[in-house]
Amino acid sequence: MEAELKSLQIDRSKRRNTEPSPWAVRWIVAGIAIFVALGAARFVYDKVNAATEVDIVRVHAASTAPGGESNVILNATGYIIAAHKIELASKVIGKVSWIGVEKGDRVKQGQVLVRLEDDEYRAQLLQAKGNLENLKAKLAELVNGSRPEEIAKAKADVEQARADMQNAQVTLNRTKDLVKQRVLSDQSLDDAQARYDSAIAKLNSLQKAYELVRIGPRQEQIDALRAQVNQAQGVLDYAQVQLDNTEIKAPVNGTVLERNVEKGEFVTTGFVGDKGAKGYVVSMANLKDLQVELDINQNDFAKLGAKQPGMITTDAYGPDRKYRGAIEEISPEANRQKATVQVKVRVQDPDEDLRPEMNASVAFYSPDKPGRKTEAKPVVSVPASSVRDNAVFVVVDGKAVRRSVKAGPTTSQGVQIEEGLIGGEDLVANPPADLKNGQKIRAKQG
Repeated sequence: MEAELKSLQIDRSKRRNTEPSPWAVRWIVAGIAIFVALGAARFVYDKVNAATEVDIVRVHAASTAPGGESNVILNATGYIIAAHKIELASKVIGKVSWIGVEKGDRVKQGQVLVRLEDDEYRAQLLQAKGNLENLKAKLAELVNGSRPEEIAKAKADVEQARADMQNAQVTLNRTKDLVKQRVLSDQSLDDAQARYDSAIAKLNSLQKAYELVRIGPRQEQIDALRAQVNQAQGVLDYAQVQLDNTEIKAPVNGTVLERNVEKGEFVTTGFVGDKGAKGYVVSMANLKDLQVELDINQNDFAKLGAKQPGMITTDAYGPDRKYRGAIEEISPEANRQKATVQVKVRVQDPDEDLRPEMNASVAFYSPDKPGRKTEAKPVVSVPASSVRDNAVFVVVDGKAVRRSVKAGPTTSQGVQIEEGLIGGEDLVANPPADLKNGQKIRAKQG
């Protein structure tokens, strides 16, 4: 048993002889540290010198012929507007009783769009008619004068008064004789004299009345009453116009752009507000009469002239669909804050796809002129995102090389480059903020 236990004991003297020396351990640790440092340096080097992934686009240049539509002298962007937008308001106040159109409906000139309640206006019209008829009857009475029956009656009254006067005279003479004979008193003579004087006065009055009936009314009376008739006719016409104005009609052929009222809402002749009475009921325009409203920079304004032709494109339909146009209106004053001049270009051949407030671009070109020779100049357009601080990054041997350019106007195809590029170059479409000149780059996958 003791012999076996001794065989299992460790000989510590032999272990000391097999352990590595301190210098060996140091060399091993140093080797490991050097290997780790080289790996880290390699990783950092690869990280620093790795190519940055970017979007790369190819620059295309469109060659322009001298003169004509391809000789673009200026590009500008703006909005399509209706040349004559009409906000159709009511001439009278009242509640809406009927609406006959919806937004986008096409209407014809004279078509009834909205009706207002008209009970009050019909009553005013009826009252004006009655007043006019009354005055007309009085005027006819004056103009026609007295009837024969009225003249005969007035004459008969005169004859009756004359007979009464003659009877009073006979009675007066008889009374005078009887008073002289002391048959009657002086009082009887006074009474007879009074009756005689009254009969004479009555005869004179009836004679004048007879003359007036026979001659007829004065011309001044007829003229005054005729003026009253004309005034009443004006009141009637005004009442009729007010009644007609309860029907709001389309003034021109066009399209309804907006319907501003609903049935039962109150319409006024003046502006009140969105929650109160409405100032206008419908806005409409003739969509065959369109313009493009542009703000031209003052530095470029000298390139344009009256009736300057241009080719119109829209963002909605792209550059393939073009419309002809020409400058129709130039603002007489500039905008000081924007340093621009407003110009309106008429669309000469609009179709049903154009809508007001659409984005539009106009490429103004120099028309052909006989005897004028100009060299063709390529038009280079690049994405707006590729231009930064008047420079672009061109891809050369896998590196981004910064190149200064002169940027021109912005169009729907991008920014036109007047100097610095000739076409065919590869550009960084959207350079990162930390991209530097000479930095390695590579195109993104996909």
